[in-house]
Amino acid sequence: MDFTWQAFFLLFNVLNESNFLDVSFKTFREWAKLYYPIYNITFLHYVVPNILHPDDFELILSNPKHMEKSIVYDVLHNWLGTGLLTSRGEKWQTRRRILTPAFHFNILQQFLDVFNKQTDDLVKTFGNFGDQVYVCVDNHVAQFTLKTIAETAMGTKLKFFKQKEIEYRQATIDMGKIVAHRMLCPYFVKDFVNLFSSKYLKEKKAIKTLHDFTRNIIAERTQAIENFHYSPDNHEVYKGRKRLAMLDLLLTAKNEDRSIDDKGICEEVDTFMFEGHDTTAAALSFSLMLIACHKNVQDLIVAEIEAVTGDLHKKPTFNDLQQLKYLERVLKEVLRLYPSVPFISRKLGEELVTATGYKIPKDTIVHLHIYDLHHNPEFYPDPEKFDPDRFLPDNIKNRLPFAYVPFSAGPRNCIGQKFALLELKAALSGILSKYVLEPVDTPDTITLIVDVVLRSKDEIKVKFIPRF
Repeated sequence: MDFTWQAFFLLFNVLNESNFLDVSFKTFREWAKLYYPIYNITFLHYVVPNILHPDDFELILSNPKHMEKSIVYDVLHNWLGTGLLTSRGEKWQTRRRILTPAFHFNILQQFLDVFNKQTDDLVKTFGNFGDQVYVCVDNHVAQFTLKTIAETAMGTKLKFFKQKEIEYRQATIDMGKIVAHRMLCPYFVKDFVNLFSSKYLKEKKAIKTLHDFTRNIIAERTQAIENFHYSPDNHEVYKGRKRLAMLDLLLTAKNEDRSIDDKGICEEVDTFMFEGHDTTAAALSFSLMLIACHKNVQDLIVAEIEAVTGDLHKKPTFNDLQQLKYLERVLKEVLRLYPSVPFISRKLGEELVTATGYKIPKDTIVHLHIYDLHHNPEFYPDPEKFDPDRFLPDNIKNRLPFAYVPFSAGPRNCIGQKFALLELKAALSGILSKYVLEPVDTPDTITLIVDVVLRSKDEIKVKFIPRF
């Protein structure tokens, strides 16, 4: 095992916060290449192994004894509490059991009308820019995914002032940077030390904005149920459904078997409003950029959509979207290059012997770098090249199963991955049916930064040319 020296120089970069997050991102990538397949970062009495090889990913992620999230996630507790993302043990198992039916096949089918409607609104938004040179897409796609998760999983059409949505989005971005700052400066992980951080008041303000927004969603949905004596057959959002979506499942669990309380509902709504919109928005922004940069890929996607639906003007059905196999490979390659969650961390529940023979003691914090895993030339030749054919059946059959984990893997994999892929397919089908995408930003012009969700330092820019 290669041990880096202590990473104190990262902390000194706090004095130059204008480039702290992007310098840190580049530094981790350099370490991954220098010290592959494993290296340690030490800070005070902590020694943290950083995992880079798929065999070691499998040893950790597939073992139920290593399911506990590490202390790193404590910086999210003020915002997300101990919801599904951050909870442990029996609490996590209970929440997972409650929420799993919310992403059942039948529920996802019935979300498609919402995906298509919100896609229409997004397409109109891009059209409002007329002959402008380009569109900064990040905030527009984030508004799309925010409305989509609210109307589907929460059963609530956002009726707040648009300014509230803008404030929520900005607070999410602010919190991402604040959380990254605290993770990179481990002395700020502890709340009593964080009181002295220059970002403490900004964090409190952002959390209040985020909580106010989600509490309004819960209150609106609760009131709707009380007013209309809710049943799946009489509410405009869930009309005709035999299964309940997420927020209704939580409210039902509270009222029927008391397996969750009001605080728990808030934790899960905070978690899914954040993860359900921000990760998908990042993936959609990177997708638009890469598709714009590769006209041959764009043409193949459009040809596939036309072949499957029979008409580019036709809204795709659920079955249509399942048949868009090339578009699915494109999305997989986007998420290889730009995994929405580039890093996860666990606390080992027992001693681990890595695939290369190193022993890591029980209770050790380990970091797993998904971004570096996905850019490993051993498994992805010419790893910076955008090539959807990497995911052809013949090309994946001999690849190690844990060499690709954009939604994590094992028992704590992402519960919403099918939701996200369906939403991405619907959005891209609608956008590409109306516009030819032309590049402004490219992978060489953007700067990636350390954040809770992978994002560019500046908004991604794309041209939208009407197709007809």
